Amino acid sequence: MGELFRSEEMTLAQLFLQSEAAYCCVSELGEIGMVQFRDLNPDVNVFQRKFVNEVRRCEEMDRKLRFVEKEIKKANIPILDTGENPEVPFPRDMIDLEATFEKLENELKEINTNQEALKKNFLELTELKHILHRTQQFFNEMEDPSLLEESSILLDPNEPTRVAPLRLGFVAGVIGRERIPTFERMLWRVCRGNVFLRQADIEDPLEDPSSGDQVHKSVFIIFFQGDQLKNRVKKICEGFRATLYPCPETPQERKEMLAGVNARIDDLQMVLNQTEDHRQRVLQAAAKTVRVWFIKVRKMKAIYHTLNLCNIDVTQKCLIAEVWCPVSDMDSIQFALRRGTEKSGSTVPSILNRMQSTQTPPTYNKTNKFTSGFQNIVDAYGIGSYREINPAPYTIITFPFLFAVMFGDLGHGTLMTCAALYLVLRESRLIAQKNDNEIFSMVFAGRYIILLMGIFSMYTGVIYNDCFSKSLNVFGSGWSVRPMFKGGNWTTETLESNTVLQLDPAVEGVFGGPYPFGIDPIWSISTNKLTFLNSFKMKMSVILGVIHMLFGVTLSLFNHLYFRKPLNVYLGFIPEIVFMASLFGYLAILIFYKWVAYDARTSRDAPSLLIAFINMFLFSYNDPTAKPLYRGQMGLQILLVLLALACVPVMLIVKTLVLRRQHLWQKHLGTQNFGGIRVGNGPTEDEAGIIQHDQLAQQSEDEPEFIFADVAVHQAIHTIEYCLGCISNTASYLRLWALSLAHAQLSEVLWSMVMRIGLSSRSFGGFVLLAIVFYFFAVLTVAILLVMEGLSAFLHALRLHWVEFQNKFYAGQGFKFLPFTFESILDGRFDE
Repeated sequence: MGELFRSEEMTLAQLFLQSEAAYCCVSELGEIGMVQFRDLNPDVNVFQRKFVNEVRRCEEMDRKLRFVEKEIKKANIPILDTGENPEVPFPRDMIDLEATFEKLENELKEINTNQEALKKNFLELTELKHILHRTQQFFNEMEDPSLLEESSILLDPNEPTRVAPLRLGFVAGVIGRERIPTFERMLWRVCRGNVFLRQADIEDPLEDPSSGDQVHKSVFIIFFQGDQLKNRVKKICEGFRATLYPCPETPQERKEMLAGVNARIDDLQMVLNQTEDHRQRVLQAAAKTVRVWFIKVRKMKAIYHTLNLCNIDVTQKCLIAEVWCPVSDMDSIQFALRRGTEKSGSTVPSILNRMQSTQTPPTYNKTNKFTSGFQNIVDAYGIGSYREINPAPYTIITFPFLFAVMFGDLGHGTLMTCAALYLVLRESRLIAQKNDNEIFSMVFAGRYIILLMGIFSMYTGVIYNDCFSKSLNVFGSGWSVRPMFKGGNWTTETLESNTVLQLDPAVEGVFGGPYPFGIDPIWSISTNKLTFLNSFKMKMSVILGVIHMLFGVTLSLFNHLYFRKPLNVYLGFIPEIVFMASLFGYLAILIFYKWVAYDARTSRDAPSLLIAFINMFLFSYNDPTAKPLYRGQMGLQILLVLLALACVPVMLIVKTLVLRRQHLWQKHLGTQNFGGIRVGNGPTEDEAGIIQHDQLAQQSEDEPEFIFADVAVHQAIHTIEYCLGCISNTASYLRLWALSLAHAQLSEVLWSMVMRIGLSSRSFGGFVLLAIVFYFFAVLTVAILLVMEGLSAFLHALRLHWVEFQNKFYAGQGFKFLPFTFESILDGRFDE
């Protein structure tokens, strides 16, 4: 379990790989995903590395596969995903893959080119068919005398050469429907009204062969006289991207041409169908193996990219690599190298040699599907420094608990638990579906966090006795009004005539002692419910906050002990824990003491904790209204304050001076020899030798130079931040109280303003009204109380862990271990 509480112990290792076996060895290392390669050629240009040509070939194959994938998706053909993990192909298989992809790409491009040409021809014939059909209708209409008279009005009466309408020329074509109004205005203005335009819409949309989109077009025919107008009309048609088609002048020729066009369209349609069938067969065959091809190609590319990080020795027969790897996985790495050497057929074994390094290793925390979500929460704040305490195991409990303190409601917690259980129980099926929705993926990744948050919310909901803003009367109430009748204080008329009555817990028998579990349900109908819950939840928040922060400070002790820093223990941890415990730990003890020491009869005389705590800092003990809680309170509180104040200079000054003395002691070795006589109060000769050896070892680690001013400023900032942070952080935990009350009040408002409407009627119509109101109540409950309030409580719990808890012991200044692995490809992210 050690690796759960600290990051894995890492080591820098050197790999010696034979050139023939390097490819297969790196492939096996990628399968297990336990090593992180270092770039041994940082000064070498990417295009000048050894395997740059192989990387380019893999990129070219990847480009061809993306083209094939695009065509498959365009054809709405599903890509087969069997979850297969194909082995990495050997380098000699690259030629076969390249030939296969080249053949497939060329075949698809040829099919697309031919299909586009056929569709273009089909579009032209279809448009010509509509032109011939519509033109015949236009000419038939023009034979009407009234239309002939209307068309002759368009001609200039001063020009006798244009009197005969039968001498008019015409052009026919097709244009986009949305351009017709502008096209008509342009013809009128440029030709000055000396043309006659007729147009009709094509009912069925036509397919654009280049883009595949459906477009709506219209047929037009333009009558004019003279070559000058003819040239103007053609230029306008060209500017509006209208397509002109030849149209015979006689009806017989148009009829014969239409028959020929229809025959050609039928033949072309048959050819198009055959071409599309062939294209579908090619794409369906490719869809079965394209995912496997993607994985193979990208595995090869990843291997060659990794080989470019290695050094090649002068003999060109060995590759040298440096890797970070966990010490616990050395045997697995050795076995993978042996397996890769055997697969390559090489007889020279690969060598894995551990190296001594002064560089800081990467941080690697092993996780599973349950702990990964909590580890991600910690890593979002900062990657932990190497081998320092990992907050994730403690976050598994404290994070959902603090969330539940703010979100405590049995009903809402049950709904959240059921939603999380659905995600947990069906996780295998949901993973197989590969949902690309970002919000769903984020929620699914935190399904175990949500599950624990829901379970803890159910627990705190029982403690608060709150379920959809209503209390559960499980054990009955501990309060009773019967003794009032026996004492003769209350009568039936008293109960009937008063809406509010006060129960005195000091009267014997009225209060039956502590409630078995949670809060007594009678508080849900009391007028001073909010006052009681305010006091209870505020004190509870302070207690939880102090315990949480003291636990964080305690964890820093394990860091100091592990890194062998006794100075941080004596002049860091001990003053910090004493400072916080003597002030805020004492406050938490006072809260428990007041709960235990005062009962219903003496509670009215109980002094205020807030006044007592303020007077403790002010050394004010002469106030007659502030009675002491216990005997000897003044002496103990003065001692605690002085003890806390004494811890400040210890952290601020003493530690800085001790660090300076240690530095000078090591620098001068504390002794000077004059003729064999030891002078000074420094260490002995043997101690000096040991110190000198330690000094050389320390210098080899490239530690920063000791600068007294910088150390003093840093220590002052740390001390001030810690001392002021103890106050602000304790106040920050009051958000547990505030959000808990806000959630309860919002739930109560939603019930009283929505659900009470549906419960107000007793008739059959009230049942229908109740169903409608319950629908809105359920939607608002999920949207506001579960989603919005849940997200708010989640963010506040996140802040309490990042700022108030982790800053006591967690530096978070490391860098993450990023092993070379094929897992991302096998997870289905091959299309990224």
